[in-house]
Amino acid sequence: MTTLDDTPVDPVPGRFAAFFAPRVGGLPRAFWALWTGTLLNRLGTMVQPFLGLYLTTVRGLSLGEAGLVMATLGAGSLCGTLTGGALADRIGRRATLTLATVGSGVGLLALGYAHGIVAIVAAALLVGMLLDMHRPAAQAMVADIIPPHDRPRAFGLLFWAINLGWAVAMVLGGALAQQGFLWLFWIDAITCAGFGLLVWRAIPETRARGHGGPGAIKGFGAALRDRVMVGYVLISVMYVFVLMQGMTTMPLAMKEDGLGPGDYGIAIGANGVVIITVQPLVNAWLARRDHSLVMAAGCVIVGIGYGLTSLASSTLTYTATILVWTLGEIIAATVLQAVVADLAPADLRGRYGGLYAMAWSAGFLLAPLGGTQLLALGGGPALWLTCMGLTFAAAAALVALAPAIRRRHDAALKAAFSSE
Repeated sequence: MTTLDDTPVDPVPGRFAAFFAPRVGGLPRAFWALWTGTLLNRLGTMVQPFLGLYLTTVRGLSLGEAGLVMATLGAGSLCGTLTGGALADRIGRRATLTLATVGSGVGLLALGYAHGIVAIVAAALLVGMLLDMHRPAAQAMVADIIPPHDRPRAFGLLFWAINLGWAVAMVLGGALAQQGFLWLFWIDAITCAGFGLLVWRAIPETRARGHGGPGAIKGFGAALRDRVMVGYVLISVMYVFVLMQGMTTMPLAMKEDGLGPGDYGIAIGANGVVIITVQPLVNAWLARRDHSLVMAAGCVIVGIGYGLTSLASSTLTYTATILVWTLGEIIAATVLQAVVADLAPADLRGRYGGLYAMAWSAGFLLAPLGGTQLLALGGGPALWLTCMGLTFAAAAALVALAPAIRRRHDAALKAAFSSE
């Protein structure tokens, strides 16, 4: 296109294409179906954030009973991720994801209508087992359909969809809870089931024929004998333990500084805003860097952010520290799951994904337990400086593992190119 004086002008569509192509271009239709389902599922994730409030206000449970229900949910998640990993390798990614998500919808409705502590705990166990069972299957599905060099970009796009859906769900969930908590259970159930049905309709089975995998015990034994994978899982537990402090004990620390729930909502809201706006801009660039070193850098920045929290005492300063560790979270999230996909043999991708998902479940369980103890024993400085130390240790361990992770990544790339 030219102007009246024949001066060339870049067409606007061309500029848009140049910007978006390296970020979202070249990924198969099956991936975008999975991305859409993930976003739909997260848009409806309303029960877990408001479950404690629901149990104590609507069902009249004590704080101790509500804690028992939440712990049961977490214990179920630990079992569910391992089960989901085994099923993804045995019966397929598509069937496992659909079974888990549709089952989650049924379980959420059972939890919403349960009365009495026994029935509520039983329903929470069912929901916990099913709610995260789809994660290893989804991760294995991405590894099946996306070549190694593009996996960080794909996982980064899923991370963005998860956070976008989460941000919207928090706003809608808070408004709907005022109209009645059962709305949350129904919407969460429908979006869970919709995710599974979308995948069933739009994505064929991605597991290669003949890759049914060994038995569950044998398969997990092989994964546990992989010292690089075990080391990476332990590092992930430390990282998740620290990251989840922002969602668990930070409101309590802010309360000790005289700040209320509204102040925490403003501060933690910055996390979602930064992820949604910054992550798409840096994802493609980070994806081309050494995976283990990218994650190590992310851990260091997360640690610095949490370490600086020991100096925070106002909404503004808490928000500033959250902005720092959110940048580290964005950096690490680009490669977290891509490393697992590189480490996993094709017939054990589900089980490797299950072990990795278990690290997140374990970290989420341990975060409030360890964080509250540290806060009670030494106050905010003890908690936040311990978090900084843990992330620095995780970064050092990642640097030590870097050569082994790099070799496995190169081998995965070579295998992918030789199969084309």
